Amino acid sequence: MSGKAAKIAYKPIGLIISVLGGVLASVVFGQLWKRISGEDEAPDATSDDYGTREVLAAAALQGAVFGVVKAAVDRAGMKGVRKLVG
Repeated sequence: MSGKAAKIAYKPIGLIISVLGGVLASVVFGQLWKRISGEDEAPDATSDDYGTREVLAAAALQGAVFGVVKAAVDRAGMKGVRKLVG
C-alpha cells in the first residue's frame, strides 16, 4: 500500500486510537492526582477552595500526562497500523 493510501486508511483508525488515548490519559491523571494529593478530583480553575499555585500545578501535571500518554498511544497505534498495512 502506498504512503498516501496508508495515511488515508489510518485516519479513521487514528481517530479511534486518539479518543482512546484521551480516555486513558484521563484515567492516568486521575490516579496520579489521587496519589499525589489524596483527593479524588483535581482543583477546578474557578474554585475558591484552592490557591493559584495548586490550580496551576494540577493543570501543568494534567497537560504533561495528557501529552505523554496521548503521544505514546498515537505512536503505538501508528506503528501497529503500519505493520498491518505494510
